[in-house]
Amino acid sequence: MFKILSRTWRGANADNAGLVAAGVSYYAFLAMVPLLAVSVLVYGLVATPDIVARDIAAIGRALPPSAAALVGDQLQSVTEAKDDAKGLGLLIAFGLSLFGARNAARGVISGLNVVFNAEENRGFFKSNAIALAVTLGGVFALGLAGTAISLTAALPGEAAPVASFALMFLAGMIGAGFLYRVAPNRPDPPWGAVLPGAALFSIVWVGATALFSRYVANFGDYNATYGSLGAVVILLTWFYLSAYVLLLGGEFVQAREERN
Repeated sequence: MFKILSRTWRGANADNAGLVAAGVSYYAFLAMVPLLAVSVLVYGLVATPDIVARDIAAIGRALPPSAAALVGDQLQSVTEAKDDAKGLGLLIAFGLSLFGARNAARGVISGLNVVFNAEENRGFFKSNAIALAVTLGGVFALGLAGTAISLTAALPGEAAPVASFALMFLAGMIGAGFLYRVAPNRPDPPWGAVLPGAALFSIVWVGATALFSRYVANFGDYNATYGSLGAVVILLTWFYLSAYVLLLGGEFVQAREERN
């Protein structure tokens, strides 16, 4: 195991995973804003103010504080908007999300192609179909996250944050496994080959999210440095950490395949 982890780390450095993760996180951020807007607007069509207040509290337990506040403010403002404004906003946000989400999906695909030493030579239609599948997977994951937040927020005491992180782990492992299988331009490996890397990603990702949230809450005064952009910087940093760990999990899958 130590040799595989060592090979994983060397592979990440050789592939400039940090630089690739920066590009992936940039495109993910551009896509996240309109996609989140769509999800929030759809959510606002059916959610009551009481449900919103409960879910905002649950988001605060899962995300870094300033990032959670940014998302929570959007939830609150949408539910207070008029019905006709919600419909118009949903239509505009959905149109804007198409371009950004496709670029984010392509960023993830390009990053994993680097990790798995794959050359992108798939045709226009196939590459866009895969990018669309990745995008739809992201939208589906956001929907599941919203449902999970609503369900776990009603749990008593410490059960709510524990359930939130457990669901994050499960969703992260399934999502990463899906990406490791379909995103790189190579024959689809069996699930058994990618699940160890997906599990590694999910463990590190959930742990890093919890530690980063605690750091921001207790030590990192981003607002003092970046002012009103502090929440955006925190969210972008979290995207970078997530992208880097995703690539690291891919390197782990690649290292295991090379060993075998």
